[in-house]
Amino acid sequence: MIREGILRFIYQAASMQRWNDHIRPHRGFTELDKQAHKLFYAYVIGRFEEETDPVDWTKLIEGAIFEFLQRILLTDIKPNIFHTLMEKHGQQINELVMEKLIGMGLNDIQTGLSDRMRSYLLDPECSSHEKRILRASHYLATNWEFNIVYHLSNDLFGIEQTKRNIERQLEKHQDIEGVRKLVFNSAVMDFINLVGQLRFQQRWAQTQRIPETSVAGHMLIVALLSYMLSLQLNPCEKRKYNNFFAGLFHDMPEVLTRDIISPVKNSIEGLGDLIKVIEDIQMEEFLLPLLPKAWRSEIRYFTGNEFAGKIILDNKILEVSSDKINELYNEDRFSPVDGSLIEFCDKLAAYMEAYLSIKHGISSQNLEDGHKDLYMRFGKARIAGMDLGVLFDYFRL
Repeated sequence: MIREGILRFIYQAASMQRWNDHIRPHRGFTELDKQAHKLFYAYVIGRFEEETDPVDWTKLIEGAIFEFLQRILLTDIKPNIFHTLMEKHGQQINELVMEKLIGMGLNDIQTGLSDRMRSYLLDPECSSHEKRILRASHYLATNWEFNIVYHLSNDLFGIEQTKRNIERQLEKHQDIEGVRKLVFNSAVMDFINLVGQLRFQQRWAQTQRIPETSVAGHMLIVALLSYMLSLQLNPCEKRKYNNFFAGLFHDMPEVLTRDIISPVKNSIEGLGDLIKVIEDIQMEEFLLPLLPKAWRSEIRYFTGNEFAGKIILDNKILEVSSDKINELYNEDRFSPVDGSLIEFCDKLAAYMEAYLSIKHGISSQNLEDGHKDLYMRFGKARIAGMDLGVLFDYFRL
């Protein structure tokens, strides 16, 4: 099970400001936001790439998680200094990263996870294809940020050198087929830019909080938690993939409708269902047409009725519980997704957001009521045989 220390550690990324020596937007430039955007790129590049070269999605997902955890510990170091340090002392630095994460309970998530992370960080040949996809995604997300920063900070000393450095890194990854297909596909680039706007959409929009979190950052947290908890279930490969990316994309329609807070959705009977219908229509009209046709059914699978457990049987989507998935459908051919687990992670993330702000001394009636209500609804949750209430108990007030 995930320990409290890991959960608190992940949320540090929401407070870590990027480009904090440049003029930049107030919101959307945290390490958490950047890592979420990086995963949007990685999904697109990976889907393009696998048209010609197989992608090990488990290695890509875990590599992204490992890099994210490493970045939380080291990201305040300026990039040029960071790369110099890693070239000269990379093994010692990564061993220190591993020591700290194991102390927080990395191995309690799954036995062997820390060994896989150590191999990923220390062995250049480990997951080499997936590392290149993630590295390209990292620089593309960095360049997306820099294009905003550059217009605000173009008179700052060193800005042109930063621009050249980013351009050189992008050029190094032009030989990746998925990158080339992305760069020359304006519709998919529009998709990336559109979902990138979720970095600027604030969670709990009517309430002051510390740390502030964006919809994009929240989506990444849900994906991470969904994947980590999935590892407890001895899942098939497709179940891990689905639970991660269904978590990552579960709020994607909000880029078209904005984040409508739960009290508003629940204030009028049937309003929540109507909003969902509108979201589905908006997705079909504006967002899905930006993607290749072959990908659209998967995005629908992730975002349609996102908190329902599902399988695909005889080319039909069937709703089933996670207990049934454990019992009968935990095989790649059924493409299982644990919607109830993703919902739990969604609500756990909201619960932690309320808790952290209250403990920082920034509270409101909305936060206090939300924290109490979420515990009452999910504090005793049991899904797929897992007693998950302990995760809520970590953050009781």
